[in-house]
Amino acid sequence: MSGKNNILSPERDYAEASGLDTALRPKSLDEFIGQKQLKENLSIYIQAAKNRHESLDHCLFYAPPGLGKTTLSYILSREMGVNIKVTSGPVLTRPGDLATILTTEIQEGDILFIDEIHRLNAAVEEALYPAMEDFTYFFNTGGSGGSATTLKIPIPRFTLVAATTRTGLLTGPLRDRFGIVFNLSFYSDMELAAILQRSAGLLGSRTEFDALKLIARRSRGTPRIANRLLRRVRDFADVKTGGLINCEVAEEALAAMNIDSEGLDELDRRILLAIADKFNGGPVGLETLAISVSEEQDTLTDVIEPFLIQKGFLQRTPRGRMLTPKAARHLGIKPVDDSPLFRGITENGSD
Repeated sequence: MSGKNNILSPERDYAEASGLDTALRPKSLDEFIGQKQLKENLSIYIQAAKNRHESLDHCLFYAPPGLGKTTLSYILSREMGVNIKVTSGPVLTRPGDLATILTTEIQEGDILFIDEIHRLNAAVEEALYPAMEDFTYFFNTGGSGGSATTLKIPIPRFTLVAATTRTGLLTGPLRDRFGIVFNLSFYSDMELAAILQRSAGLLGSRTEFDALKLIARRSRGTPRIANRLLRRVRDFADVKTGGLINCEVAEEALAAMNIDSEGLDELDRRILLAIADKFNGGPVGLETLAISVSEEQDTLTDVIEPFLIQKGFLQRTPRGRMLTPKAARHLGIKPVDDSPLFRGITENGSD
């Protein structure tokens, strides 16, 4: 979705946007599971805006990938009864790209959703400020300095909904222009199991709830991953158990995908083992670690590290990333005596 501009009516099926993943998304706040405080607050903000016949204030959602930022943007469009225009920071390369959207594709009250807004071009960001504050777009018709000519174009009152995985990369002036800001947290196992139960119903799969809880525990606290694992487990179930998703087939499928009891996949273990084997448990800098495992730094910071830190397997220190004793025990690592891990493991015991 981040590589395309799409305009969708909230009445059209979600599957038109991005296939099966989108078809499984909840379509209202009532269907949205988890993020209780966020839902309660959003419900009030939406009702207040509708009572005043106003557009919803600009919204910023920040969280690791897969926690529901895009889903919430579609829900907002449905709850407000308006259209949504979808784009992303990397797509808006010139102020003219933004001008086209705001002057020809957005109507009164509509939502403009910008994914990965931290990657917005600086010139585009500057052009966005008056649009957010005064619903005015300043268009430079040519020239520079004293000969420059600028048109002041009024635009419809709209709601900017932005999503980012890197809130620290947002400039202060941009961040301060959002009236509604939410940080989405990782989901509990029971919340994920409930999400999986709903998804399994939409997929027409027969399930045992214990199997859904097992999948939920391996889903990194992330609904997108949970739904992906459910579909792969369903494949195994269709072949081996006549379509019934039970604990046995779930265990077999997850083992085949190299996902362990803590939800670590092959890349997670490769990163943790690299810190242990190549850097004696750490600390190691992000750039050095990324090179050692042949991965992009953004992949480590946005996708891998939040979960590993939340699980207590990785620490960020001023000197770099460090493995924790919990990770060493889980992976069966026996550090040498001078490793920073040695004391922690001997004090806490080893598995």
